[in-house]
Amino acid sequence: MKNSVLLGALTIAGLAAGAAAAGTLDDVKARGTLNCGVTTGLVGFAAPDANGVWEGFDVGLCRALAAAVLGDPMAVEFVPTTGQTRFTALASGEIDFLARNTTWTFSRDVDLKFEFVGINYYDGQGFMVPRALGVSSAKDLDGATVCIQTGTTTELNLADYFRSNNISYEPVPIETNAEGQQQYLAGACDTYTTDASGLAATRATFENPGDHVLLPEIISKEPLGPLVRHGDNEWADVARWTLNALIAAEELGVTSANIAEMASGTDNPEINRLLGSEGELGAMLGLESDWAMKAIMAGGNYGELFEKNIGENTPIGLARGLNALWTDGGLVYTPPFR
Repeated sequence: MKNSVLLGALTIAGLAAGAAAAGTLDDVKARGTLNCGVTTGLVGFAAPDANGVWEGFDVGLCRALAAAVLGDPMAVEFVPTTGQTRFTALASGEIDFLARNTTWTFSRDVDLKFEFVGINYYDGQGFMVPRALGVSSAKDLDGATVCIQTGTTTELNLADYFRSNNISYEPVPIETNAEGQQQYLAGACDTYTTDASGLAATRATFENPGDHVLLPEIISKEPLGPLVRHGDNEWADVARWTLNALIAAEELGVTSANIAEMASGTDNPEINRLLGSEGELGAMLGLESDWAMKAIMAGGNYGELFEKNIGENTPIGLARGLNALWTDGGLVYTPPFR
């Protein structure tokens, strides 16, 4: 097993090294589209609507990056990936940017040769159970059957948690969130475990969401963020600072409603640098001076994307919590634009 895992890691690392050498920014510009890896479907984060148009919090980041680079937020080819296929898709060059719910870990950064360009959602692993089961704590799940996506940190966290609490479980392997939802609702498992945000998004799609409970335990740190291949620093900079631009816009009070007015110049030098009326930040990235303005206009600033797709007034109903700006007691923070 160790040899096969090592071989898999080396294979992905080799693919990543070859693909990164090509120069992704130039490839995207020449192609005229951004190939963006997303989940196979998680409402609120990334899922096609009734007309087949992808929408969601992670989708918004793909569209912002396409707008920054190509000037068109719709110039995106969405590539659905699973926990098993996402890294190979990125390493091989099938996708330019992976924006699905992926946890930043040491081995993914170092061993698999990927570059996480930031954190766009601070999360943790939780458990969902049918209310009828009468369970109020994850520690009451001794002997439970557990639906769990393979090829994920969720799988490893679950084993650690049950072992440390000296309780047993029987895994029910699944590959996609849709499969997990089906198996859970069909009674194939007592509990479904994944990132707490994913559980909230999944429960929101149920016919009777109130029949299901999210248990209070959060058993891990899951810093979720977009990633690119190692070795292509120019592309990593573009991706990183596009995410930072959305965060900075919220902090600076730049919104989709007032950005056109602010773009002509304000009395705040950092806003002017962000929106391109002062300085040469766009040229440093190999982009137009209004790259950040286009990214923000694609779907709004970080807070607008959050509230529109997964916030408390949506069916997902997530509070900002750790994902509030640092000025509001959260962890969301960006280096200065200067």
